[in-house]
Amino acid sequence: MQKRILVVDDDALNLRRTQMILEKQYDVVLAESGEEAIAKVIHQDFDLILLDIAMPEMDGLETYKRMKNYSVDIPVIFLTASGHEEDVLSAIRLGAINYLKKPFLPQELLRRIALGLGEK
Repeated sequence: MQKRILVVDDDALNLRRTQMILEKQYDVVLAESGEEAIAKVIHQDFDLILLDIAMPEMDGLETYKRMKNYSVDIPVIFLTASGHEEDVLSAIRLGAINYLKKPFLPQELLRRIALGLGEK
């Protein structure tokens, strides 16, 4: 059975691009906001979450904190366009397993996901 990945990003183009990279190997579910992502993780099972940090209304860090309030313990890889060290450190402190700076190379995304899922 394919591993299931939730991709969270407020940019529809980024969502579609990431889906195209992943859909041959994984079952991909998309969310355009933190609120939508939280609703999905409460009602569905995922093996990994790709979570954009910079989103309007609720950023990725706040989204991740709220997910943890629901006892959601899913590995998270944060995606960031800024690469600000403080954002990355905050993500790691919260328990993120990795982060990736956008724009990313498809093979690098796949490599980090495989590591996060314990695949070879």
